[in-house]
Amino acid sequence: MSGGVDSSVAAHILKEQGHEVVGLTMKIWPCGTDVGAGGRTCCDPDSIASAERVAEELGIRHYKLGMRGAFERSVVREFLVEYASGRTPNPCVTCNRLIKFDPFLEKAAATGATHLATGHHAVIERSGDGSLLRRGKDPSKDQSYFLYVLTQRQLDRVLMPVGAMTKDEVREVARSAGLSVAERAESQDVCFVRDGDVAAFFRLMMPEAMRPGPIEDVDGNVIGEHAGIAMYTVGQRSGLGLSRPRPTYVVRKDAARNAIVVGDDDKLFSSELTASGLNWISGSPPAPSFRTTAKVRYAAEPEPCEVDVSGDSLRLVFDEPQRAIAPGQSVVLYDRDVVQGGGVID
Repeated sequence: MSGGVDSSVAAHILKEQGHEVVGLTMKIWPCGTDVGAGGRTCCDPDSIASAERVAEELGIRHYKLGMRGAFERSVVREFLVEYASGRTPNPCVTCNRLIKFDPFLEKAAATGATHLATGHHAVIERSGDGSLLRRGKDPSKDQSYFLYVLTQRQLDRVLMPVGAMTKDEVREVARSAGLSVAERAESQDVCFVRDGDVAAFFRLMMPEAMRPGPIEDVDGNVIGEHAGIAMYTVGQRSGLGLSRPRPTYVVRKDAARNAIVVGDDDKLFSSELTASGLNWISGSPPAPSFRTTAKVRYAAEPEPCEVDVSGDSLRLVFDEPQRAIAPGQSVVLYDRDVVQGGGVID
């Protein structure tokens, strides 16, 4: 229970169905410090208090589980190292892979629970051949992109009660149930970065990643100076501090030289990518080579492509060039609304 409306309604639905429900909240960051996040996050004191309040409203037990050490080692450290190496990490995917559906799932089991329920907007469909992971009903809230790392073993023990609902329907259930979180706002930023200020976070946690360096055009000409390679991601336009007659974007980052390469919008498009660290929801790829659809960021629609798999890596060719493919982000494959799997873009 994060203290938000989705996990609160998930708990309410399961209780209404007759399940014995226990609320669990992860304590993952030292709240109330300059390191921890400010505002609405999944670990700040207000969110934890909100989860406790909803548990009381529902008449269920509530526990806070200390996950700070594991979270710092697995999620925060990878976020810092990846950004400093010129890549664009996805901490939500890392958290799902290494925290929420691994040690946290085991901690839930240690309480005697048979399943871990979450407020994710995705649908788990079970059959005799195993579990399918489908996109959530609400296209604007679908979170299946972040869940491609789940395994059959995990899916068998996980419930996602709000995945078949729109966000409006979730809030209406919360209102009808008299839950205090019915109108609670959502957090859109990285949960451990105060007010979304990545620069301030790096200055505190990894100042060496904030060394100034050259901004170059695609021909290698130095045209400016950046404020630290961790400040930028592929496709970014704002914050470059350049005066040019046309819009200019980050095309790539060269961490070895501490350089940012920029260019026109047309330089951002590519038809191909490679990815590694693969996970297949069914346990194996559909075939060594197959046709499917894929997306390279959360806020995108899956696009047609051809995939060739070799061991723990794949090569993917889109029918149409895609904009701002960023190493470190995830590519997720879909057969219509079914998540096949995915990996981290190299």
